[in-house]
Amino acid sequence: MGSVNKVFLVGNLGRDAELRHTPNGRAVCNFSLATTYRWTDKASGQRQERTEWHRVDLWGPRGEALQRYLTKGTQIYVEGRLQTDEWNDQSGNKRYTTKIVAQDIELLGGGSRGGEGGGGRGTAAGGDYGGGGRQDMPSGGGEAGPPELTDDDIPF
Repeated sequence: MGSVNKVFLVGNLGRDAELRHTPNGRAVCNFSLATTYRWTDKASGQRQERTEWHRVDLWGPRGEALQRYLTKGTQIYVEGRLQTDEWNDQSGNKRYTTKIVAQDIELLGGGSRGGEGGGGRGTAAGGDYGGGGRQDMPSGGGEAGPPELTDDDIPF
């Protein structure tokens, strides 16, 4: 029997996405995503909530194209896979971190900066590493802020 490593999350960005490049020039966009679970405590009747933080990597041209739209507070849908990295800290102790390697990202709502990310929807679908040529998001124009995005505006 095979196995499945698939993650689906809807949450809000905890900080602006950062774009970095590996030594061989591959782009990777990193950001943190908050998801919140809410429930009512049966004993007290009080509403409770717990927020989980997820580290997300989006590789390749899609990371480059979406980085400017992935701003703190923006609500997004992420589909991807879990990956655990292992390293030794300065004291020689083994450390682990688990992150999501994004394969599909959809912008769901505006951010905390006047709606960056738009009220429309945009998708960045692809394989584990985003393959394909460079794809840029449409440039905003005018002084009233970035235009609202629609499916027709997204080049992928």
